[in-house]
Amino acid sequence: MKTDSQLRDDVLSELRWRPNIDAAHIGVTAKDGVITLTGQVAHFTQRSAAVSAAESVLGVSAIANEIEVEILGLHKRNDSDIAAAAANALLWSFEVPHDKITVIVKQGKVTLDGSVDWQYQKNAAERSVENLMGVTGVTNAITIKPSVKWVDIKSKIEDAFKRNADIEPRRITVRTNHDAVTLSGSVASVGERTQALRATWAAPGVRSVINNLTIVP
Repeated sequence: MKTDSQLRDDVLSELRWRPNIDAAHIGVTAKDGVITLTGQVAHFTQRSAAVSAAESVLGVSAIANEIEVEILGLHKRNDSDIAAAAANALLWSFEVPHDKITVIVKQGKVTLDGSVDWQYQKNAAERSVENLMGVTGVTNAITIKPSVKWVDIKSKIEDAFKRNADIEPRRITVRTNHDAVTLSGSVASVGERTQALRATWAAPGVRSVINNLTIVP
């Protein structure tokens, strides 16, 4: 098992390694597998990218993201401009049912509301707006309301785990209750947990996923 200082150094190295992150103003602390990210970045996407980088490091069990977004100079936009850009971004994304989503912008923070059939549509809507100039934060309040009829597909979710090279299916238990899926057991990393959740949300009719997975490297 890595010490706190080893884990901190590994996360810092990963942040510096990734070309889409300016790690010069990002601080990292580690305690018992929990990583805390602090500091400032110039765009919201760098904040998200820093979390993604930390998640990929073996030994990380949880991440507290305290990075602040400080947009300066020509990169600043008023809320009206951001709202118009967000509406257009949703309109141009083929994965997003834009007519089911509303956008609210306040002080650069974008809130997405509405309902969609699939988790991937909710994720795509968030990706569409988080890269926009002037955005300082995104709250994704979109709900999942599947139009397809729920059929218990526990075995198909388990099969999806077996096909995924990044998931050890023997350590994960899948339980279903109507349109809710509960995952329990353990995974080796935050990245593996993310893959398991992504595979579960891909199942038709899933409305909620309860994540009881623990990180055991």
